[in-house]
Amino acid sequence: MTITGDGTHILVFPFPAQGHMIPLLDLTHTLASRGLTITILVTPQNLSLLTPLLSEHPTIKTLILPFPAHPSLPPGVENVKDMPAYGFIAMMRAMGELYNPLLNWFHNHPSPPVAIVSDMFLGWTHRLACQLGIRRLLFSPSGATALSVIYSLWRNLPKRDDPNNEDALISFPDVPNSPIYPWWQLTRLYRTYVEGDPVSDFIKDCYLSNMASWGLVVNSFSELERVYLDHLIEVLGHDRVWAVGPLLPPVNDRSGPIERGGSSSVLPTHVSTWLDTCEDRTVVYVCFGSQAVLTNKQMEMLALGLEKSGVKFILCVKEPTKGHVEGQYGLISSGFEDRVVKRGLILRGWAPQVLILTHRAVGVFLTHCGWNSTLEGIFAGVPMLTWPMGADQFVNAKLLVDELGVATRVVEGAQAVPNSDELARLLAGAVSENGVKMIRSLELSEAALEAIKQCGKSSKDMDELIRRLSEEAKHDKSFISSNSNSQT
Repeated sequence: MTITGDGTHILVFPFPAQGHMIPLLDLTHTLASRGLTITILVTPQNLSLLTPLLSEHPTIKTLILPFPAHPSLPPGVENVKDMPAYGFIAMMRAMGELYNPLLNWFHNHPSPPVAIVSDMFLGWTHRLACQLGIRRLLFSPSGATALSVIYSLWRNLPKRDDPNNEDALISFPDVPNSPIYPWWQLTRLYRTYVEGDPVSDFIKDCYLSNMASWGLVVNSFSELERVYLDHLIEVLGHDRVWAVGPLLPPVNDRSGPIERGGSSSVLPTHVSTWLDTCEDRTVVYVCFGSQAVLTNKQMEMLALGLEKSGVKFILCVKEPTKGHVEGQYGLISSGFEDRVVKRGLILRGWAPQVLILTHRAVGVFLTHCGWNSTLEGIFAGVPMLTWPMGADQFVNAKLLVDELGVATRVVEGAQAVPNSDELARLLAGAVSENGVKMIRSLELSEAALEAIKQCGKSSKDMDELIRRLSEEAKHDKSFISSNSNSQT
């Protein structure tokens, strides 16, 4: 029997980056469908990103708070998509200034939420929840593997013997399978850590607060990351860890998955029509997420590789934003589009990724290995070619290639430039391959589908999450005591 939330009120607080917002909003869709009362905190310019969700669930309330000013952020910037990678740190600090406005909102609300579900970059909400005497649940947009590595970093604070050696190997003996990564592949938030620096201390406190939070919700499923989910339960010292993925977009009965995230230069119906003309598993889909913008040299080699390979392809191009040097990023070589017009489709802006990956014509996914893309590729049963560029992507790529066996390495690093001949060989080979990677991809796809069915493990974890929230709300009479500084 499906568990419902009986109107239990929670606050959902996403971090303003598309890769973080989208899965949390997908979770919100499920929770709202299951009877929870939900308020979503959003800043004014990000309100439009909620439109698909609010259209599906008009009962969801929004709490709109002005975006706090920060000296490192240009005026009017409220989403990381408008900033290069370093914008994450400034955005994290700026969002921390919402502590007091949010505290005041809770104190003045006639029936305030009994729990906060917030992003991993909003660790300070744990302290807020403690002050309010309610529960904070961390939502992780990263998988359990990456989260295991991240927690190990901030618990143990490993250092390099030579502070100038970017290739120094950092080992993680306390993480399952004892992974080893070169220093430059660790998250930038950690590599820039300086003990005693206020910004660094804020970020460190964020992650330590994540580990101290009452519960953890992960966009993953047991068959994919069981050993790492078990590890997190051991590290955290409690079993309030729920793997509820893969979280997918709401589905419209007439048009399929509801797209969320942004606008594209091509309508989804045009993409579907183009794919319909292609044979099964003959198309390579190339997309590097919502943040990565390739340099002109990278674009040139990528385009040459696609051209030389002879494969059919969809190429998603993200154009430069504030902070990128004008004229040095995102340009496609002159004449390329004309030369490949019969076998290539180029999308500028947002791509309808779930629609593309689940189409029968798509057989390979060249990806940056962001966790949303990783899960969507796995759910679709599409083998992958990996080009990780930052954040948790190197951990995800290692999982895909070395542990799951569903991917092949292409290059690594945000500054890497692929060899066009080698890339062409990999692309052509990946499309024609019908071996172990394809079989394993289809097995994991089936496991993902089973996980979210009514009696599947992820569905049961969702039931248990909702049951625990409702139970706590009903039985803890001191749940909303603003004088409480403790958390059970």
